[in-house]
Amino acid sequence: MKRVSIITVNFNHSHVTDELLDSIRKNNSYANIEIIVVDNGSSENPVPNWMNKYPEAKFIRSEINLGFAGGNNLGLTAATGDYLFFVNNDTEFTPGLIETLVNTIEDNPVIGVISPKLLYYDQPTMLQYAGYTPMNYFTARNECIGQFETDHGQYNQLVGKTGFAHGAAMMVTKKALEKAGPMSENFFLYYEELDWADRIRRNGFEVWVNMKATIFHKESVSVGKKSSLKEYYMNRNRILFIRRNAPFLKAICFYFYFLLIVTPRNIMTYLKEKNFNFIKQLFRAIWWNITNGINSKYLGFKP
Repeated sequence: MKRVSIITVNFNHSHVTDELLDSIRKNNSYANIEIIVVDNGSSENPVPNWMNKYPEAKFIRSEINLGFAGGNNLGLTAATGDYLFFVNNDTEFTPGLIETLVNTIEDNPVIGVISPKLLYYDQPTMLQYAGYTPMNYFTARNECIGQFETDHGQYNQLVGKTGFAHGAAMMVTKKALEKAGPMSENFFLYYEELDWADRIRRNGFEVWVNMKATIFHKESVSVGKKSSLKEYYMNRNRILFIRRNAPFLKAICFYFYFLLIVTPRNIMTYLKEKNFNFIKQLFRAIWWNITNGINSKYLGFKP
């Protein structure tokens, strides 16, 4: 039986991580697992309490916030699994989740990364993810299949290649990790899993979804629905993703599209909604990409 390392990252929401760990205890029946929890610089250290409450898990404490990729990569340093199951701490497991994903990989060794069906925890009959469409590199846009639809089982037979895995729950093979490397840490937050999927594909593996496996997601617990933090990273990393992954001519077209269409449109929206600080974050996002290389180290967000 292949070993699965479950890796999750916590930042200032230890009670949410408790609920994830409780759901693994309750619903997981796959025997050969290890659980690795990274506390990513929370203001209060929850690790001592966790060690008493969840002795079956490994805990790592970072004194600073390393971002989504950095926190997960720190978890990798303790992982011994053949498969690495990266899950957001605001998810909850369902029965058979790991078995279904592992069996799919075992039957299809070309898989590098696979995600399950995602349902919204607060509205458990509503789909969040049933795969992604391919990326349009002219606009850096694609679509999340099934999002906000009521789940009537209409996608349950979907087992196969998809545009991208979902960062909230993605199982990566050790072979793919060894060839493609870990997630790039200079994204810090958002788009890193899309960048990783493209890199995994370029290294000869496929990106899959299996809708027969299900996980629940408590969306936006850590960041919030709309914030300066989110606006900055979504704009900054959208540009960075294209710089790292798009063919040259498509990238040039995207830059014109972003500057001549996206930027004025966003500014008008920010003004209409009186989110004046978002204008500053938009221009900071553009300027970062002008003044930094695609592999530049990123030190975090400053409001």
